[in-house]
Formats: sequence, structure tokens, C-alpha cells
Amino acid sequence: MRIEDYALIGDMQSAALVGRDGSIDWLCLPRFDAPACLAALLGDASNGSWRLAPADGGGDGGAGRRTALATRRAYRDETLILETVWETPTGSVRVTDFMPPRQSNPDLVRIVEGLSGTVEMSTEIRIRFDYGRIVPWVRRVDGHVLAVGGPDSVWLRSPVPLKGGDYKHAAAFTVSAGDRLPFVFTWQPSHEGAPELIDPFEQLAETEQFWKEWVSECTYQGRWREAVVRSLITLKALTYAPTGGIVAAPTTSLPEDFGGLRNWDYRFCWLRDAAMTLDALIGSGYLEEARAWREWLLRAIAGRPEDIQIMYGVAGERRLPELTLGWLPGYEGSAPARIGNGAANQLQLDVYGEVVNCLYVARREGLPPSNHAWSLVRRMMDFLESGWKLPDEGLWEIRGPRRHFVHSKVMAWVAADRCVRVVHELRRTGPVERWTALRDRIHAEVCEKGFDAERGTFTQSYGSRELDASLLMIPLVGFLPPEDPRVPSTIEAIERELVEDGLVMRYPVAEDNAVDGLPGREGAFLACSFWLAEARAMVGRRKEAIELFERLLSLRNDVGLLAEEYDPRYGRLAGNFPQAFSHVPLIHTAQTLSV
Repeated sequence: MRIEDYALIGDMQSAALVGRDGSIDWLCLPRFDAPACLAALLGDASNGSWRLAPADGGGDGGAGRRTALATRRAYRDETLILETVWETPTGSVRVTDFMPPRQSNPDLVRIVEGLSGTVEMSTEIRIRFDYGRIVPWVRRVDGHVLAVGGPDSVWLRSPVPLKGGDYKHAAAFTVSAGDRLPFVFTWQPSHEGAPELIDPFEQLAETEQFWKEWVSECTYQGRWREAVVRSLITLKALTYAPTGGIVAAPTTSLPEDFGGLRNWDYRFCWLRDAAMTLDALIGSGYLEEARAWREWLLRAIAGRPEDIQIMYGVAGERRLPELTLGWLPGYEGSAPARIGNGAANQLQLDVYGEVVNCLYVARREGLPPSNHAWSLVRRMMDFLESGWKLPDEGLWEIRGPRRHFVHSKVMAWVAADRCVRVVHELRRTGPVERWTALRDRIHAEVCEKGFDAERGTFTQSYGSRELDASLLMIPLVGFLPPEDPRVPSTIEAIERELVEDGLVMRYPVAEDNAVDGLPGREGAFLACSFWLAEARAMVGRRKEAIELFERLLSLRNDVGLLAEEYDPRYGRLAGNFPQAFSHVPLIHTAQTLSV
């Protein structure tokens, strides 16, 4: 399957990807960052998959994929319940996939429903723990198929009898109009007994009710409500409910460069991505998520402010060692497949600005004050008063030498600016004169060292000639007003030098580009194109902004999801999927254009 051929289901603790062929090819349990028990996404069906579709899809009958693509699919109304329909010569059938909001064990439910006539169905289940490496011991216990491997077990229950053989379980069965046949897939620690049974039909009704009640709180009623609501649901699905942490994506190692090595694990909580996500949720009426994330933040970064990491595990874990999984060939041969993320130990100064801004916005929009949070912000500022002068790896997590990235300095300015606003607007106490002076110093230096007067544009880093799409944030965060001539001239420079096929690249990528530190190239980073649309609107180019925004909406897949990038060379989505960092600026841009 292409990346865009997948849809997301989840329970706000983990998630699965379901293909248009009816196969679940990615599932990590019990958490987003747990080892996958279905990992065909990064290999093939022998690495773990669960196909459920009409039997006449063709294929080789072995570990290879059958290719009967669904006639149509959609989420049920404004929920995360996926409905996939096949029309066959003998009848039609619908498969409903969902993960109920978790009460005890994680469950994944699939319900086969006959719509008309009769349809011959088949299912093949290959459970492979530890990212496709462990073939489990399987036996039958009290009507369940029980698969055990190491610390993991899966209990599979269905009225459809499953037959074991060739390291898989399979069944062929017939559904007629009105038939409803459920399959329930439940994870349980292997040392524990049978999990609590659920009623799949009751859980379907309760899951639908949960999502409808959550969506009813959305305050956005603009022209692009459908796209905004689907993005909000996606962001909510990427929230780890027990702690309030928010992952960047539910996948690892989906390539930014097909066949290349730009493959990273995004199943962690980036402070930047999470702060931006919360900003989008707050702006749409969701303060409870901001409260939960603030509590997660205070736990995760407790300690010395200079030790703050750019990312953490969903429960606040700090050690995220980067490893390669040599037994997986990678998505479309894009190796290596990685788990963990070595960028966790990078210095990225912009996260301070993102975090302080998010906390400021949350307070401004009505989140009750927290003395603990304000104390944390003040300690962060104590570090930033000198730390802002340091070179860093920047928001793109370069693997080359550190530089004085302009965006990093701008976001350090944001941190100081928002602290000044907190004192003046929200009546907090702090050294406002010192913060005001810091804000002014950073601003003056960026305008002096980060602006190329000859070309009329800000640059990627001090003294460089390269541009960077993150410069589009300058008007968006209020560093300069849109009417300042340096803003439209920088936008125009980015349009000349970083736009390919109408979409924005992050920065110039070439084999001799020492900034990037990696071989190969990548597609257009979707967030950057949303930033360009919003920046165009701010400088009065509204028609062009709407045209770009609606083109970006057209790049969503058939169920409204976006990956990290779009590669115009192949006309395909690329990178981890679905990506919070793409859906967040979609929401922001829709809100800007709806004013």
C-alpha cells in the first residue's frame, strides 16, 4: 500500500493503520511506542498483518499481499470509526474497524456486516511480536486463539472459526445481508490470565458516542470545518490519555526519501510539536487537553532547565536510544528501520519559545493559573538569558554542525516576549525589565545578523546565504508585523528559492550541503506550505493564500489524513503518517483564513 492508502484507528494510547485492501499492517500495543505486533508496514505480511476482505481479491495465497482494494471507505460521521465497503458481483459487505477508548486492556474490533446479497470473505492473521521478529506460541483457550511471545500475549475471539497452519490463522466464510460477525483482538501481559471480555457492538455504540461528544465541543464553524474537525480528531487520537503526552505520529521509519535512509521514529512527545498541537486544540475550544499536557510537561522536564530535552516518551521517559531493526527491510526498501530517536539529546532553542507561548495562550484562553508552571517558566528564562546565544541543531534536527539558526533565535525572542505579556496581561510577577531588555537584544541581533540586506531576506542562519521555510514564522509569531517590508520580501525570496511544483521545501538539500548532514533528498514538508499560505494571508495576498490552502487540502488522502511530506516527484505522501505537524498548521491556516 502507498502511505496514503492507510487510515488511522486508535484508542488514545495506541493506534493501528488499516489499508484499503482490508489489512492492518501496523499496530503497537499497549502504547504508541511499544514494539509492534503487526509490522508488515516496514516489511511484508510475514512480519505481522491481519487481512480481512472478500476472498476473490487474488494473490499468491502465501505471505504476499492480496490486492482487492475497497470500493469506498470513510470514517463514520465525525468519529475515528472506519467503515470500508466492497462491492462484489454477488453482493456488498462492510468492515467496521475501531479501537474503543480504553478501560482496561487494549482492544481492536473488526465487524463484518453483509449489506446485500452474499459475499465470500477471508481473513488471515499473522501475529509477530517485537516488530515482526517473534513468532508466537499459539493455542486455544476458552474459545480464544491465544498467542504468546515473551512479555506479550494476544487473545483473539470471533464466532468465525479460525484454522491454524503455516504460522498464521485463517478462515473462509460467507456473509449474507444482515449478518454481523465480530472479531475482537485484545492485548494482555503474557503473565496475566484471560482479559475481560467486551461486547463489540456495545463498544461500537459507546465509541461513536465518545467521539461525537468530543467533537461537539469544537468552536470552529468556518468554511473548512470538515478538514479542521478531521484534523482535530487526528490530534486527539495522538494524545496518550493516561499522561497527557502527545506523540508526533503513530509510526516509525516511513521514509522522507523513498529508498533512502531518512527514516525516523516519531512515536514520542516533541515539546515543539506538542505545544503547537495544544495551541491548535485550545484555539478550537479544547482546554482540558491543555491542562493534561501542562501536567505532563511539569513532570517530564522536572529538573535543571539546561537539561530540558526536545522530546520525551509518552510517560516522560528521557532515554530514547536510537536502534536499527536489521530484520525489517523497511517501507519499500527504505532502510534502516529505526526505533528510538538520537535527536532527543540535541539542543534546539526554539522549544523554549514554543512551550512558553503555549502556556501563555492556555492561560489567556482560560486555563486556571499554576504556580508550579510559572516557576518552571521562570527557571527556563534563567537559562535562556544566556543560552539563547548558543548555536544549536534547529527545529529540523540537523545531523551536521550546530549553527546560529535564525528561527531558533526568533523563538527565543518569543519566549521573552510572552513572559513580558504574562506579567502585563495576566498579572504574574517576574523580572519584566530584564525580560524586556532580553527581548530587545535578541530582536536587534536577529535583524542585524540574520538578514541579508542585499537580497532583502532573512536567511537560514547567521552569515549563510541559504533560506529556510521556518523564516515564514516571523510574522506568524509576531516577531515583525506583516507590513514591515522585510516580511513580504522574505516570503517572496522563499517562493523563488524553496518552492517546487507550488509546494515549499524546508531548505535547500544537495549532496554538498553541510547543514543537512544526510545524503539524498526529500519531498515538500507540508507544514511549510501551510505556513506560506498563512503568511500570504497576513500580507494581504488572500486569494493566493486560499488557492494554496485548498491545493494542500487536496493532498489529503480519501479519509482526510496527511503525512509529514508530499513528494511531487512521485505524486505521493511521504514520511510518518498521520503527522501532527501537518494537521496543526492546517487548523491554524483555516482559522486565519476564516477571520
